[in-house]
Amino acid sequence: MAIFSKSFDEPDEQRTPDKTSVNVVKLPGASVARITFQPGWRWSECIRPVIGGDSCQVRHVGTLLSGEMEVVHNDGTKAQLVPGVAYVIEPGHDAWVVGNDPAVGLEFESLAAETYAKA
Repeated sequence: MAIFSKSFDEPDEQRTPDKTSVNVVKLPGASVARITFQPGWRWSECIRPVIGGDSCQVRHVGTLLSGEMEVVHNDGTKAQLVPGVAYVIEPGHDAWVVGNDPAVGLEFESLAAETYAKA
């Protein structure tokens, strides 16, 4: 079989730390996650208690489907993520949802999809 597909609605793995839902589908050679961040979500408040550390040490490659997020890197670099924007976020950052709508994104970096918010 040369075509593989799976639904995020029936994920291979699901993680649900505070204000977060991570649905992971595992495909041959790649894992992809759909992550939903609820209003009020902030990495330092919702994910740090699960994994520890001063900042997120995961490299993210993805896109935001809905909502808005702000990311601040340890070096002071800032970015506003909005729907339709592809991004790479290097390790060493904090992030949070902006506004009153959930932010939903797709994570294409397999290692991040498989380990994000996992104790």
